Amino acid sequence: MNTTGRTPPAPFRSMANPHTVATRLAVPSREDRIDDPVVRGLQWARTAVGLVATVWLVMAYPVTQGREEFVMGKIEDLLYACVIMFTTAFLAVTAFICAARSPLKGLYARRLPGPLYTIGAILLSFGACWFMLACMKGDVVSMADFAGHGFFVNLLVVLLFLAGGLACLIGVIVGIPFTLLLIVYGVNSSFRVGDIHELLPPLLSPLLVWSLFGLNLLDDPEVAAPPIVLYTFLLGGPVSVTALSVWEIWRLRRRYGMSLRGALGR
Repeated sequence: MNTTGRTPPAPFRSMANPHTVATRLAVPSREDRIDDPVVRGLQWARTAVGLVATVWLVMAYPVTQGREEFVMGKIEDLLYACVIMFTTAFLAVTAFICAARSPLKGLYARRLPGPLYTIGAILLSFGACWFMLACMKGDVVSMADFAGHGFFVNLLVVLLFLAGGLACLIGVIVGIPFTLLLIVYGVNSSFRVGDIHELLPPLLSPLLVWSLFGLNLLDDPEVAAPPIVLYTFLLGGPVSVTALSVWEIWRLRRRYGMSLRGALGR
């Protein structure tokens, strides 16, 4: 019997890994959407360059508040990006749909579930991770709350806390990478607003990165680097995103005949 190339059992093949689930939830998936591989490749190349530049900056210069605080600060930046993008996207998409003429107005409104699913998934996964971490720390409930109820009750409580702690640990190990993937993909796709119309992501992305640039200017420098290096690093993201967005809008118009006037049916 041939044992090489054995495939996993059907139940394991059907289980989606966190990366697959995050991709399905946070990446635009409308079937008739224009998906330009050149634009998509440049977007992820820009993201990769940004990550490499961040790692180099941390390794080349001492951080001002410790590496753990620096990492947590970057995670907070991602959360701020989600809040800013949610607010910006909500206002921009609402104005876009209201400005569109019929029947486009109804068509765009029917495409809203995709971005809403992404936002809901990010909030739910982040809330679940926060709750499980709080449970593990004993901030929600602790064994001290059940003291003085007899030996068997205390034994049952200990067993329940062990089982619950193990479940929370597994949930955190899976949930934190999943949440980070959702946030990265969600921010990169502008919360799947490309499912509504292809022009919305390049119009919204510069607003996001320049808002984050303003927040970074208000904060104290996280790395003790020379000013020219620090400000080059801070400006690299907004400038590259803006340039790529302008080029993407130009490419959509030249290659696919898309314009804001046409998108609004005017």
